[in-house]
Amino acid sequence: MEFAYGKDGKKIMKKIIASPDAPKAVGPYSQAVMVGGFLFASGQLPVDPATGKMVEGDIQTQFHQLMKNVTAVLKEAGLTFDDVVKTTIFLTDIGNFAAVNAAYAEYFKGDKPARSCVQVAALPLGGEVEMELIACQK
Repeated sequence: MEFAYGKDGKKIMKKIIASPDAPKAVGPYSQAVMVGGFLFASGQLPVDPATGKMVEGDIQTQFHQLMKNVTAVLKEAGLTFDDVVKTTIFLTDIGNFAAVNAAYAEYFKGDKPARSCVQVAALPLGGEVEMELIACQK
């Protein structure tokens, strides 16, 4: 366990979250960091944690794998989708917005988090979709 420091100089607990059920980071970063009751999750790709490879299939198949990975990170932190307050989705083709939106709605049933969705030129490992999020303990 590490500590971060608030504006007032007080220590704030900082915990690195690493789920064995989500893919390992593809670079020098953590799957997620919990600080002051907030979880800041790095972008998750549609990677199968067992193989370390991208899942094949359409954008919804890829998105569902990504969400399995997100679920594992949230669970490791003791959180659920109900605790998510902000998501950012990255698509290599904004034409997939409607399909991703439909799949996304399956995970957020009650109050919806704030969200951004943008098209990017490319994603790591040749992914077509990535999502990062912020969640808050109740």
